[in-house]
Amino acid sequence: MKVTVLGETRPDERRVALVPDTVRDMKKAGIEVVVQAGAGRRSSFPDELYGDAGATVAPDSLSALEGADVVLKVQPPSEAELGLLGEGMVLISLLNPLGDAVSAKRIADAGVSAFALELVPRTTRAQSMDVLSSQAMVGGYKAVLLAADTIPKLLPMFMTAAGTIRPAKALVLGAGVAGLQAIATARRLGAKVEAFDVRPAVKEQVESLGASFLETEHDVTAEGEGGYAKELSEEQHERELELIAKHIRDADVVITTAQIPGRPAPLLVTEEMLATMKTGSVLVDLAAESGGNVAGSKPGDTVVRSGVTILGPVNLPSTIPYHASQMFSKNTWTFLKEMVTTERDLVVDLSNDVVGPTCLTHQGEVRNERVRQQLGLGPLPDAVESGSAASTGT
Repeated sequence: MKVTVLGETRPDERRVALVPDTVRDMKKAGIEVVVQAGAGRRSSFPDELYGDAGATVAPDSLSALEGADVVLKVQPPSEAELGLLGEGMVLISLLNPLGDAVSAKRIADAGVSAFALELVPRTTRAQSMDVLSSQAMVGGYKAVLLAADTIPKLLPMFMTAAGTIRPAKALVLGAGVAGLQAIATARRLGAKVEAFDVRPAVKEQVESLGASFLETEHDVTAEGEGGYAKELSEEQHERELELIAKHIRDADVVITTAQIPGRPAPLLVTEEMLATMKTGSVLVDLAAESGGNVAGSKPGDTVVRSGVTILGPVNLPSTIPYHASQMFSKNTWTFLKEMVTTERDLVVDLSNDVVGPTCLTHQGEVRNERVRQQLGLGPLPDAVESGSAASTGT
């Protein structure tokens, strides 16, 4: 079986799908690995390290893809890259399936079996394959560093001869993986932290990190499938906003992380709230790319409203590419092993409880039901829907 790692063409993407240590593990498992020259350069993994780990370094994407059974990427393939993928190849990558259904149809029409890493199920067994969680952890960490670098204050308390400096107050909205890491990082830097989430189950996790969990007198809960948040009712959302408004006026730093898969991010910080905040306060909107939690936030830009600085960073994991790539690589290899037999054959078994839900396209069909609905496609044909195993390479 031959696995190819392509370099990333998106300008702001510095990660690589496979790092040399993982290549070494794959070689021990009897898998041939080909890496496009320069694929790991921007994440501090030069070609020499891949060669030392046992990979073949190909000069370009065309030669790298020759005879490939599996193609690994971080970002979705470009039109040019998709044109190079052969029928029957397996593609494993982030593919933005719920945000770009048209691309999913193109991949299906090319005869490529694509696995969208965003669709890895949130189950205990699949935790080691959960790319979204590992990358969100990096994003939550970096968000606090951005805020600390922007705010005109110190985060920790200092007792000096010039007087006592009180600790900054941080408010984290959304206590998923990114939010919890933001809480932990802000606490390490000495800030006093409060956090809110619509899922009451995370209260214990928030408090275990040394933060205060905000609660309302009325029910504001919305936990969806797989532990993700789901949309609140209009009345619940109003109560949520009232709670946030009470606490945001005292915050020096606000990190927002609330996102709902396949839907625009909920608005959590309104223009009215911004007007009540202290001059010099900083908000980091990690949902800027999906609509934004903060009024006026712009993806990839910095906005100042009412004396408050709003950061809308995009693709934060790419800004710490070395360790983000390490985690991405381990997640991806663990997922790929679900399709590798002891005879080193590649088998797509759609009845597998991880492989099946992650499959976006197979045998010329878009398989994910939500994506099919967006495309106006009917139910899956029985032959594909049955989930029978299909050999796609050796």
